Amino acid sequence: MMAFRKKTTEPLSYEQALQRLTALCSQSEHSSAEIRTKAFQWQLSANDTERLVDYLIDERYVDDERYCKAYANDKLRYNHWGRFKIRQMLHIQGLASEHIRAGLESINEEEYEKILTDIIHAKNRSIKDTDPYTRHAKIMRHAASKGFESDAIAKLLPGCDEYTYDE
Repeated sequence: MMAFRKKTTEPLSYEQALQRLTALCSQSEHSSAEIRTKAFQWQLSANDTERLVDYLIDERYVDDERYCKAYANDKLRYNHWGRFKIRQMLHIQGLASEHIRAGLESINEEEYEKILTDIIHAKNRSIKDTDPYTRHAKIMRHAASKGFESDAIAKLLPGCDEYTYDE
């Protein structure tokens, strides 16, 4: 039987944390909330944590609006999430509403509709049931579970009337 131990880290100095975080933030986007979490894990004082976050924001290593835009576009493209699910996840991360709104507005509408159309068609092909009402309900539930808004789904669903039955 494998024994699990809690991962412990030694406290870091302000300079060590700054060096690690500048390297981390120069490689990929991170939010100020993630930086605060890292600082807490490294047992930095609240004063040092805020000083660190302020420095990273001032030097443009961290920008919550830029993070939200990158997050929204990545989750749409790679995970095929809709706006509702993206908004929820950003909200859970503790990001400000105006940053979340900017991130969602940065989503390309044509790309959004194309991904939703692809999801609808893929689900339509996988459904064996021949009843149109059941098919529509299953497609609506599936797309909604991925975070797409019901009005966007309903707008694109009629184009999915070429029901295919793989029997």
